[in-house]
Amino acid sequence: MRRWLAVVVLGLVVAGCGSEPVAQHTPVLDPVVTAGIPASSPPTTATTTTAPEVVVVLNPGHNGGNASHPAEINRQVPAGGGQVKACDTTGTETDDGYPEHAFTWDVTLRVRAALEARGVTVVLTRQDDTGVGPCVDERAAIGNRPDAAAVVSVHADGASTEGASGFHVIYPDPPRNEAQGEPSSRLATTLRDGLVGAGFAPANYTGRDGLDGRDDLAGLNLSERPAVFVECGNMRDAAEAAVLGSDDGKQRYAAAIAAAVLTYVGR
Repeated sequence: MRRWLAVVVLGLVVAGCGSEPVAQHTPVLDPVVTAGIPASSPPTTATTTTAPEVVVVLNPGHNGGNASHPAEINRQVPAGGGQVKACDTTGTETDDGYPEHAFTWDVTLRVRAALEARGVTVVLTRQDDTGVGPCVDERAAIGNRPDAAAVVSVHADGASTEGASGFHVIYPDPPRNEAQGEPSSRLATTLRDGLVGAGFAPANYTGRDGLDGRDDLAGLNLSERPAVFVECGNMRDAAEAAVLGSDDGKQRYAAAIAAAVLTYVGR
């Protein structure tokens, strides 16, 4: 009996001290007091990974105002390897008058749009198709950004050889620095493979298997970054000129070039 009373009294002592039983009261602790108390499971913090910036320089050949400024574009400028060359040229054109500068500008804008859609930062060596130049050494200087992953010059050829057709990718040979060696060769090969994969035939009149090493182009000689020239086709060949001048053809060239550049820069 005494043991039972002791239990009852003890129960009253535990439940006492307030109008509500302790068992029904959920205390709200001061945040300052609880700040140092470790949680049962630490909160997770979301992390955002930002891909590093990739810069590609696109160099659309020639310019729409070159023909009306012969003195300016004929001025001699350094071309690397002890050579000098004209500041720029007018470029070639199809037999029906479609100019190379317009083709290169159109294709370059399409390549830029495709690269930017994949997060690539694109720098152009000229901002329109109505100006003059810039000179070939200036174009090379624009390409020599410390962070440029690749420099791609877009051109079309004007070979007069009967039956000459097809594209070719020009790379620096011999290389004058590390970037002009394996990186440029790999860029050229990646672009060649991309154009072949898109259904374009390699040139049958110059280079070998769509690749052509040269040492006389300022844009390659003066480059300190991986750099190539893409001659998309021969504007003097009637069948090829029809493709180069068509909207569908320009889009196919641009898509193939952009895809190859993305492969090269790992995007």
